[in-house]
Amino acid sequence: MKINKFVASIVCVSAFFASCSNKTAEQNQIKYTHTSRVDGDAFHFFQVVASKVPYEVGYASHVNTVGASSKAKAVATEIEKVYGDLFPQLESIATEFYVEIPLRGAAKFVTDEGTVDAQDSTEVAPVVVFNEESYLKHTVEEQALVIEQFKRLSRNTNKKLRDFAVEKLPALEELYVSSGGVIEKEDHH
Repeated sequence: MKINKFVASIVCVSAFFASCSNKTAEQNQIKYTHTSRVDGDAFHFFQVVASKVPYEVGYASHVNTVGASSKAKAVATEIEKVYGDLFPQLESIATEFYVEIPLRGAAKFVTDEGTVDAQDSTEVAPVVVFNEESYLKHTVEEQALVIEQFKRLSRNTNKKLRDFAVEKLPALEELYVSSGGVIEKEDHH
């Protein structure tokens, strides 16, 4: 009888310690609570950038199909190239840190002819009729928001995310300047 109790207690103790391992706890936390492995700033980065990049690519592809000036088409082509290359990398990093991309409910780019962006979404942005001046203003404003998110991510505590942001920031700043934006020097005081 003592041996049965001893074996049963050994089994219970080993099951208890096996369930307390860090790896198992992390997997169960992600599985059952749908949490990610990033902090709040990084999660906000993924929310903002993952909602803006597909929209801007859709808008840029629309600009390239309508009769726009060479400046607007050049900006649209650069946006398609830079953001088009950025999004797959953003998706792979988000997947690694258990952040869901593409975001459900993110706005799609819509023209008067219909949807340009094929992203799965429940929310539809207002119908956009092309105006070159408003497009250039829009791109500068949206790129400033994306650059701000990348600057914040470049100061994150997660080294992989920080390195990703530092790597992508020069190309985004170059695109911003070529679109007509002005980069201000940061005050480090």
